[in-house]
Amino acid sequence: MEENQTGKNVSSGAKKVETIEKENAATAANGGAKKRAAKTAEAVKPRTSRQKTAVKAEKKEKQAAEKRLEAAKAKAEKKEKKLLHKAELKQKKIEKKAALKEKKLEKKAQLKAKKEERAQKKLEKKAALKEKRVERKAERIARREMLKNESKADRRARKEREKKEKIALKSRRRDAKERAHEQRMKAREAAHTRRATERRHKREQKTERKKHAPGFGGWLAAVISLGVACLALATVVTAGSFRLSDMTLETASGYRNALYEMVSVSEEMDSNLSKLRVSSGANEQRVLVTDLLVDSELMESALERIPVDPVTGTDISAFVNKTGAYCRTLLSGLAKGRPLTEREKNTVEYLYNVNAKLYGELNELATHLDEGEFMDFIGGKEGEISQKFGEMGQTSLQEPEETVDAPFSKEGNVGENRLAAQEEISEQRAEELVKEYLNGYHLSETRFTGETVAQQATCYNFVLTDESGNEIFAQITKNGGNLAFFDTYEECTEKNFDLDTCDSLAREFLTELGYDGVEAVWMSDAGMVADLTYVAVQNGVRIYPDLIRVRVCESKGRVVGLDAMGYLLNHTDRTPGGGMSREEAQTKLAEGLVPYAAHLALIPVDGEEVLAHEFACTYGEEEYVVYLDAETGEEVQVYRVRSSARGNYLR
Repeated sequence: MEENQTGKNVSSGAKKVETIEKENAATAANGGAKKRAAKTAEAVKPRTSRQKTAVKAEKKEKQAAEKRLEAAKAKAEKKEKKLLHKAELKQKKIEKKAALKEKKLEKKAQLKAKKEERAQKKLEKKAALKEKRVERKAERIARREMLKNESKADRRARKEREKKEKIALKSRRRDAKERAHEQRMKAREAAHTRRATERRHKREQKTERKKHAPGFGGWLAAVISLGVACLALATVVTAGSFRLSDMTLETASGYRNALYEMVSVSEEMDSNLSKLRVSSGANEQRVLVTDLLVDSELMESALERIPVDPVTGTDISAFVNKTGAYCRTLLSGLAKGRPLTEREKNTVEYLYNVNAKLYGELNELATHLDEGEFMDFIGGKEGEISQKFGEMGQTSLQEPEETVDAPFSKEGNVGENRLAAQEEISEQRAEELVKEYLNGYHLSETRFTGETVAQQATCYNFVLTDESGNEIFAQITKNGGNLAFFDTYEECTEKNFDLDTCDSLAREFLTELGYDGVEAVWMSDAGMVADLTYVAVQNGVRIYPDLIRVRVCESKGRVVGLDAMGYLLNHTDRTPGGGMSREEAQTKLAEGLVPYAAHLALIPVDGEEVLAHEFACTYGEEEYVVYLDAETGEEVQVYRVRSSARGNYLR
């Protein structure tokens, strides 16, 4: 019984627990339902104004949060784009820098290639020049050998042949010009004939129209008959007139061609003379003088075909012949290797000035040629053309001024030749000496060009080249081996050294050559080159036969020329002295001369040395140098000092 009760109790307890759990679950379910019902009721329940404001604020805050989120996203995107753009720019900069570097390297390589190419071309050019020099040297040697073995007859024949070739060339040019002129004249005459035919045809047509006009009858027939007769007569007269006109035109054409030829030849002479004034190369001078010789003959030939009066023709012809004769003299000296002297250069200057005036007058005449006046001139009538030819004749009569650029600078050897007694040297020794004398000129090449006999002295000729490519012409005396002459061209454009400094430089140069005991007696500026004249001084006496000329570039302070031939030919020990005193000699001066300097001098007179008193004087605004014989007091030489753009000179 007891066991059953226990069982019942246990069963009852389990039920109880189960019942409690069910209640709790129901309670919980009821509570949840209540809460949801409460929430629903609360949601359904109308909101107050405060609640509405809170909701709006919450909603606004939510929208603001969304905007901030969008702004943050946009900012992030913008920052990302900026970073991306910056990265792209950096990449482009790197690429550009790399391209520039590559371009720079490429340009550097191109420059290097061009430099190498220029260097190669320079080497090739240098080699070509060297080859040309070798060829020219071989040609000169061959020509020298040919000339050495050439007989007088062969030489004369060669010169004649060259002369004929040049004259033939001039003739061909002249013929071509004449043919062109004839063609122009024929074309003009054909046009004139055509116009005359047209006018005649028009007149005939007009006459024909009048012939058929009514109302004239017999009068018209009479007029026509008279017209036919007049036409026949006019035809005869016109035919004769045409033949006479043709002859006149032909004559006028010949005279006109001769005038144009004179203008052309005169222009060519002007060009050649202007070049000869400044030329210093012997080869170029020979070419120019030869051309001038041919031009003078052509000018003489053209002048003979111009109908000028005999006096005018003789005056112009005399100048042309004088030019030709002087060109022959110059050509002879140049063929012997002798350079042009200062006096010859002055004469070339004179020929240039006269021909320049003639060319200007001829060109003016040909340019403004009036046909009527020209026909009157052909007919022998006096007029403007004949007057202009007369003026040309007067121009050609102009005489050259006899000028010197230093006292007694043209005398040369006076008395005994002092070089003749000295020992002769060989060509090889002369080459060694010329290199020693001109050692300071940095010589790169020395060429022997033959021998020259001038002023009773034989010299070896050399052409030297310095490191800058400038050529120097030098002469070494065969007797004694002295430097007698040298000349080179230096571009002197600025005056950096005055005459006193140039004098010091020249004295130092002369001392190195062994020319001592000399004194400057004449100093002049020729452009930017100082021209200095020195003479030996013994016992206080100036020895003018012992004369040395030196040229110094005032831009570079370097000696660029020397002529010591007078000194070498005449220098010896002398004991000059005696005669009247300076005071006594001064009283012999002409009235009006005021001396400001005086010296005792030994001067050359008619091939002899004469002791004289030298006075530098003024006469008003003019300056003179007067030499009086120290024994008799008579004037033996008077110079007038002149100034020009080319420096001071004496006349």
